[in-house]
Amino acid sequence: MEPAIRFLERDGEGAIAFARESGTGPEIVFLSGLRSDMTGTKASRLAALAAERGWAFTRFDYRGHGRSSGRFEECTVGDWLDDTLAILDRVVEGPFVLVGSSLGGWLALRAGEERIDRLVGLVLVAPAPDFPRRLVLPALSPEQRRMLEQAGVVALPSDHCEPIPFTRRFLEESIDHEVLGRDLPFSCPVHILHGRRDADVPLSLSLELVARLVAAKITLEVIADGDHRLSRETDLVRLCAAVTRVRALARGEPPPVG
Repeated sequence: MEPAIRFLERDGEGAIAFARESGTGPEIVFLSGLRSDMTGTKASRLAALAAERGWAFTRFDYRGHGRSSGRFEECTVGDWLDDTLAILDRVVEGPFVLVGSSLGGWLALRAGEERIDRLVGLVLVAPAPDFPRRLVLPALSPEQRRMLEQAGVVALPSDHCEPIPFTRRFLEESIDHEVLGRDLPFSCPVHILHGRRDADVPLSLSLELVARLVAAKITLEVIADGDHRLSRETDLVRLCAAVTRVRALARGEPPPVG
C-alpha cells in the first residue's frame, strides 16, 4: 500500500515529501539510500512492522529523490543532512531510533550527532560513511577524472539504478561531513547489518566504524551471503528483528528472544 504522502515546506528550499504514522515511541525514522526513496522494500517492510506493533514511524525523501523537490545533481550531503534534521525537528515527535540504509546510514550517524539528546538507537544497513572520498574517488579512471575536472560532473554506472551523476561540488562538500576520522561517542544501542558479499560498500568500512563507536552498545551482524541491498526476505526478517531489539533496549525492556 502506498503511504499517505505529505509535504514539509521549507523557505526557499522547496518541499520534503514524507509519510508519518503516529503510535507509541520511541519513533522509528527510516533514512533511505542513494537514489532510493521512501517506497523502497526496506522502508515499506518497516512501515508494515510499525503498523502491526502500533509504533510511530516516519519515512521521507531527500531533495532530488522520490517526490521531494530539487534536482539530484544540484544536491550535496549537507543538503540531505539538513533535510533529515528538518524532518526530525518538525515532523518526528520525542525520542527516536534512526534506521539508515547505505547513504542513510551515514546521514543517521551525522543526524544522530546533531540531535543526540533525542537519539535512543541506531540501526545501520550496509552503512556507507564517507563514501565519496573512500569509494567513489579511488574508483575513477583517468578519463573519468579528466571529465570531472573539465565538466564538473561525471556519471558513474550503478547495478541498482541509472548512472549516477557526481558533481565536483558534491564530492568536495562531502568531506565536511566525514565521520571515520574521529571517535563517535554514542551511548545508545547500535546494530549494524552488513553483507559479506557487498560489492558496493566493503565490510571493512563497517569494521572501521565499529572501532570509532567508542561508547556505544554495538552489535555487528555479518550476513555471509548478503549483498549491498539486503532486501531478500531473510534480510528483511533480520532487519525487523534488529529494529525490534534496538527499540526494546531503548525503552529499557529486555530484547525479544529468538
